[in-house]
Amino acid sequence: MSTTFQDDKPVTSSLLIMGYEVVIGFETHAQLSTRSKIFSRAPTAFGAEPNTQACAVDLALPGTLPVMNKGAVERAIEFGLAVGSHIAERSVFARKNYFYPDLPKGYQISQFEIPVVQGGAVAFYLGDEKKSVRLVRAHLEEDAGKSLHEDFIGQTGIDLNRAGTPLLEIVTEPDMRSSAEAVAYAKELHKIVTWIGICDGNMQEGSFRCDANVSVRKPGAAFGTRREIKNLNSFKFMQQAIDFEIRWQIEELEDGRAIQQATVLFNP
Repeated sequence: MSTTFQDDKPVTSSLLIMGYEVVIGFETHAQLSTRSKIFSRAPTAFGAEPNTQACAVDLALPGTLPVMNKGAVERAIEFGLAVGSHIAERSVFARKNYFYPDLPKGYQISQFEIPVVQGGAVAFYLGDEKKSVRLVRAHLEEDAGKSLHEDFIGQTGIDLNRAGTPLLEIVTEPDMRSSAEAVAYAKELHKIVTWIGICDGNMQEGSFRCDANVSVRKPGAAFGTRREIKNLNSFKFMQQAIDFEIRWQIEELEDGRAIQQATVLFNP
């Protein structure tokens, strides 16, 4: 089943939408339930005053070196075992360079070539139909800080409390074919990480954030150009955002315009 539109409201229809097949993959950041950060002893409690939970390592002061949080690795392995993944006996961290004002080092410590969790699948039901979404990987990484705009006129404030917070990024294959299927997958993944206790799953606090990669294609054609919808933090907005993106892409193609790869946000 998938979603089509009638008077701007989603309704259930056949697998194709206006003759197009929808292709969706997910990247989910689950904040791990450790008491301290992934490479430092600074605490990870939510709601503290800005810049009160960032130590010298998180600030990237000269001479500081990261030390791996054993609890973060254990939680990643627990997730891999829960979803039938291969657990790498040796995994490697890499520097992912960004020019963000809230990323003091100028790069994020992440995993690329050899992630700790490889493969696996998440099974769930969509109505009475059993579905399964294959996982590419789940890798450990640190979060960046947060840029603050609301309280600063013409300026940006920086809160580094989240810098270094441990994340498990869970990446799927492009196996989902509707917004309903994508939301059902996200709900099942949320259920898994909270049930095994590696993440509190609090979406309002940013502990469980999803990025949806959406494209459309004619049946049998190669994958279309995908656009990534970042930081979806509610299941309701997730479905609305994907439905809107599907309709927008189809309308663009039907009007003869090509889809340009892009990263976008959803404004409900």
